[in-house]
Amino acid sequence: MPGKTTDSPTKPTAPAVYDFLDYRAYLRAFYAAEKARRPTFSHRLFSRLAGLRSPNFLKLVMDGERNLGDESVPKFIKALGLEGEAAAFFSDLVTFTQADNVAAKNRAFERIAASRRFRVARRIDGELFTYLSHWYYPAVRELAARADFQDDARWIASQLRPKISSADAGAALRLLLSLGLLVRDPATGKIVRGEPTITTEHEVRSLAAANFHRQMLERAAASIDTVPREKRDLAALTVCVRPETAALVKERIHKFREELTQLCDADSAGCTTVYQFNVQWFPLSAVPEEEGSR
Repeated sequence: MPGKTTDSPTKPTAPAVYDFLDYRAYLRAFYAAEKARRPTFSHRLFSRLAGLRSPNFLKLVMDGERNLGDESVPKFIKALGLEGEAAAFFSDLVTFTQADNVAAKNRAFERIAASRRFRVARRIDGELFTYLSHWYYPAVRELAARADFQDDARWIASQLRPKISSADAGAALRLLLSLGLLVRDPATGKIVRGEPTITTEHEVRSLAAANFHRQMLERAAASIDTVPREKRDLAALTVCVRPETAALVKERIHKFREELTQLCDADSAGCTTVYQFNVQWFPLSAVPEEEGSR
């Protein structure tokens, strides 16, 4: 009588470091996979493999209660079994996750996005980051709403203020088409604006948005000297209000933006000029509840 065979459950394989933007999330995934592969695996064993004195350091790092220092990163890389490009990628993830300023985060993300394996695994993150980190990418997309829009990098470059290079215009056009933010009308072959659904991780979205707002604020400041007064509107209001009123102002700003969006969308058929609208509402003095938490 033939022996009875049963299917054994497949053990989880080690997660690929290139699938992550948060090194803590990678550590949690690595630990879970190792624990499933060999039940004897523990925080203490990881610490021994890494040559760490604290048997619980891995858990503290995964939980966000401790950061990795310059001396700890190589030890973690050793315990994780990472080598070469993967080891360098993990080091960049640590820098990106722990960076305390936008400039450092940008530098780390540029190194991360330069990895071929990351681009394969997470293409949308790198491309969307590029889109929001260059002020002229959204401008080129809106420029495509013009009836006389030309699928030509030199023409696009000549229309923006300040002007950009033809190479930058061409790169913007290619990326916008790749993201689906611009599409070709199958009937006419003409490039028009698309409406894709784009998602990305919160860290990248927040960093890219910060880059976008910073560059647009720079454009607004430059417009004081470069754009005639009758073609722009810059105003400021400094007031002292209660917290309830501050929240109400923010709510009304949101509503006003929505109304302006509807007004401008209705005008898209005959639009001729790309404008930028910025609104800022932020405290210039200490917020009372923040003082009490210090």
